[in-house]
Amino acid sequence: MADLPDTQSLASDTHNPFTAVPIEITVSVGRARPLVRDLVMLGANAVLTLDKRVDDPVDLFVGDKLIARGTLEEAEGSDDGQLVVRLTEVLDLSAGV
Repeated sequence: MADLPDTQSLASDTHNPFTAVPIEITVSVGRARPLVRDLVMLGANAVLTLDKRVDDPVDLFVGDKLIARGTLEEAEGSDDGQLVVRLTEVLDLSAGV
């Protein structure tokens, strides 16, 4: 089996059509496990308690595969409160996503 290129050269290879394919990343800020009876009672202004705190790291997923962790921040110079994720840990993706 041929050696795989390093990520830097793969990302900068403009002739590789796969590097231009968009991919969806889901950022998970927490989970909730309400009872069904509580869920159907939710309405406007209801509060759903999550299993994480505001300062806890968020998880980044591609599909159901965890790829990284980070912290939520407000984008610099953002007037409308745009959120960004600052990566604090990137998992080993050498086995693929």
